[in-house]
Amino acid sequence: MDERIKKLAKVLVNHSCRVQKGEKVYIHYVGYETKALARQLIKEVYEAGGIPFPHFTDAQVEREMLLHCTKEQLQLMAEVDGQEMSQMDCYIGIRGGDNVSEKSDVPAEKLNLYEQYYSTPVHGNIRVPKTKWVVLRYPNASMAQLSNTSLEAFEDFYFDVCTLDYGKMAKAMEPLVKYMEKTDKVRITGPGTDLTFSIKDIPVVPCSGECNIPDGEVFTAPVRDSINGTLSYNTPSAFQGFTYENICLEFKDGKIIKATANDTERINKVFDIDEGARYVGEFAIGVNPYVLNQRPEYGGGEIYFDDVLVRKDGRFVVPELECLNPENLK
Repeated sequence: MDERIKKLAKVLVNHSCRVQKGEKVYIHYVGYETKALARQLIKEVYEAGGIPFPHFTDAQVEREMLLHCTKEQLQLMAEVDGQEMSQMDCYIGIRGGDNVSEKSDVPAEKLNLYEQYYSTPVHGNIRVPKTKWVVLRYPNASMAQLSNTSLEAFEDFYFDVCTLDYGKMAKAMEPLVKYMEKTDKVRITGPGTDLTFSIKDIPVVPCSGECNIPDGEVFTAPVRDSINGTLSYNTPSAFQGFTYENICLEFKDGKIIKATANDTERINKVFDIDEGARYVGEFAIGVNPYVLNQRPEYGGGEIYFDDVLVRKDGRFVVPELECLNPENLK
């Protein structure tokens, strides 16, 4: 067993979910390459005194089901799985699979049906509010390909970002939380991006490995109607089996009024799912010391709080926040 897998399993069980004696742990692993981690998780759960409930999903099998699923079928699945989920104390989800585009030919109406009648009732209404949960993706060739790296290099990067000292990170986040709590206006600038909004009186939450791995962010949310300007992405984003590239969003009074990408029609269908889809629900600043894609060679950028420059090209420039720069967290 790879020692890095053993270390990751310990982080997930003991830090993220804080499994206690007698607690029931739902372990959902997707893709055959996640089996080794699932096995180690079962060992760690037993070691912590918990009771593991493993469940496996194959993406190709799931795709076949989704192509022909019905509302009644999904409602029954949700009823059955919801009964089990409601008995759980913890949930660990490992997302693998060697083809990120496996569901790309599933009609949008079927994916939306699954979201409405299965995913939301089981996960949105039970798992998220009622369990200690953590979700992560598992490194594979398709992820490495999206990152333009070899699989070996991507695995090294992945285990570094997932198994760092999250306790140390949590302590270092405290000054940023206080700084954001007193901030009103935020401005983000970079290549193709100039965005302004307010975070005044919105709660600020630090995240250090409790719900997502890898982790390392402090998040809040914009005041709903305060966002104006343009936001451009220079990294690919996979969603529902399709990889979007060159995304550009234009905001006015909080709402996305124009969205373009490598498939502009498709991305606008996503934003038209419901009224809230064209509004932003979260703003976060990432601080994981191994995720350094805000450096100048990746385009760089600036973040201002109330017209004061606080971060440039991925580095904090305000003295009280320098504890969050990469060299201080590794």
